[in-house]
Amino acid sequence: MSGNKAKKKRLNTIKLLVLSLAIVTVFFLYVPSDVFAQTPAAGSPFFSINVEQEEDPGQVSVVLQIFLLLTVLSIAPALLIMMTSFTRIAIVLSVLRQAIGTHSMPPNQIILGLALFLTFFIMAPVWEKVNTEAIKPYLEKKISQKQALEKAFKPIRSFMFKQTREKDLAMLVKISKTARPKNIDDIPTSVLIPSFILSELKTAFQMAFMLYVPFLVIDMVVASVLLSMGMMMLPPIMISLPFKLMLFVLADGWFLIVGSLVKSFG
Repeated sequence: MSGNKAKKKRLNTIKLLVLSLAIVTVFFLYVPSDVFAQTPAAGSPFFSINVEQEEDPGQVSVVLQIFLLLTVLSIAPALLIMMTSFTRIAIVLSVLRQAIGTHSMPPNQIILGLALFLTFFIMAPVWEKVNTEAIKPYLEKKISQKQALEKAFKPIRSFMFKQTREKDLAMLVKISKTARPKNIDDIPTSVLIPSFILSELKTAFQMAFMLYVPFLVIDMVVASVLLSMGMMMLPPIMISLPFKLMLFVLADGWFLIVGSLVKSFG
């Protein structure tokens, strides 16, 4: 009975919310627009900006800038993941965890945190150029907003071009049916970004495969030894896991992997 009462209470709450939204919608749809266009009384704290002020190009420009800023903030995680070194690092570290056999160690938070801070470390020179060549001059009003955006994209494009294969660029240029570029400056950013992502995915899987092979050999050796001893019911992963951990620790695996990842962007 108590469960039915709780369900009825939730349904009543949902109905109340839907009814409230309907009332608000009907109000804004059917109330005459002249009501909102009226000039407020002197000293009134409400609607302090009248129609004449809203039609000011400066006010419209500020509103558009705020809208663009909110849009950029909403897609910032995707930009951080797809236009930096984060993709390669996260994939390699995730596959490394699977290869060792510790499916939940290190936890996802540790993997993503390490990938994020390594991304900050690798991208620091690029972001420093963006700050020096675009952000500071724009804040000092030495260049316009358009020039700042162009200068900000140059270091990022240069970083992506170094990690992008010509094969991926050629494929996407052909698919986009754009004119054949004479140099890298003629390649549009809309073609460069997916090409960079494809190249990063291939490079990440190549590195992950090279990491997987030594641990796979250990699994095969342990499985063959257990079969030769007649221990078919014993899972090989239980025996191979300590050996893989020992190999990883003795070889100073984190040092080698992190060093290889950072140097691969050089």
